[in-house]
Amino acid sequence: MRAVVQRVVKADVTVEEKITGSIEKGLMVLLGVEDEDNTSDAAYMAEKISGLRIFEDDEGKMNLSVKDVGGDILAVSQFTLFGDCRKGKRPSFIKAAKPKHANLLYNCFVNFCKENGVRVEEGIFQAEMLVKIYNDGPVTILIDSKKTF
Repeated sequence: MRAVVQRVVKADVTVEEKITGSIEKGLMVLLGVEDEDNTSDAAYMAEKISGLRIFEDDEGKMNLSVKDVGGDILAVSQFTLFGDCRKGKRPSFIKAAKPKHANLLYNCFVNFCKENGVRVEEGIFQAEMLVKIYNDGPVTILIDSKKTF
C-alpha cells in the first residue's frame, strides 16, 4: 500500500455535486492498494498514519499525532499512486490492485483507523471525485507499507 498523507486545516470530497466526506483539522489520506497487499499492509498503514507525529506541539515541534490533536482522517482510494512512469509518458497501472481486492483492503484500512480511535470520513470507491485539500504547512508525507521509500 502507498499513501500520500497531508496535514490539513480542512478537506472534503464531492461526488456528483454532493459532499460525501468532510473534515476540519486532520489528515487527508490518498491510499493506493497493490495486488500483493493484504490485511497486514492495511493494519500497518492505519497504525503508522494514526500515530504519525506531524502536528505541532506547544513548542512548535512536529510531535503530535492526529489522535493527540483530536483530528480526523479523510480517506480516498487512489489507484493512480501505483502509476509507473519510468517508461514513456503514459503511466502503467499494472501493479495497482483489481477493484474488488483494492476495495476490501481500503475498507480494512478505514476500519483499522477507526479501531485506533480516529474518526474517518470517506470518498466513494471508484467514483469520479473532486477533492479539496487545504494543506497546512504545507506538510505532505509519503508512506509505503513495503518500505520502498
